[in-house]
Amino acid sequence: ERELRRFAPSLNVIRHHGRGRDEDIKKLLKQAKGKPTVILTTYVIARMDVQILSSITWLPLVIEEAQNIKNPPEQQAQQAVAVRKIPAQRRFALTGTPVENRLMELWSILEFANPGLLGTARDFRRRFALPIERFGDRKVAEMLRRMVAPFILRRVKTDPSVIQNLPEKQEYKVYTML
Repeated sequence: ERELRRFAPSLNVIRHHGRGRDEDIKKLLKQAKGKPTVILTTYVIARMDVQILSSITWLPLVIEEAQNIKNPPEQQAQQAVAVRKIPAQRRFALTGTPVENRLMELWSILEFANPGLLGTARDFRRRFALPIERFGDRKVAEMLRRMVAPFILRRVKTDPSVIQNLPEKQEYKVYTML
């Protein structure tokens, strides 16, 4: 929320969180009077308020820390199921760790962002995950890389274009009362 206010001050920012949150999101959006609005919430609140959040078709639905939804369908947590139910015209998934253990994690995140792109979980497992993970099939790995490359923006600090545009590291001290 602080970063949005700092870097995008023209946006109306609504925090949908905590006990006192207003559950009438449509009313809040109407109060914004057409001003571009961002509603911030958490995965836990999204699960609890999935009916409320699903009553609106979001223009973009952006999830941060998308590794929270990267389990395959048979293992998905309730919060991942809830987030997938929220209708949106466009979806974006942001994560610093798209794949940690298995390729099915990649399928899960891309299934959120671009449903159907990689087929069903079963098809993906058969066509890509097993040949790559079990047999080290480089040809299949390259085919998968070419398929997903247009949908993944990956920046690493060692890229010359990134390192020269990267600002100095900023540290903030935030004191809290326990």
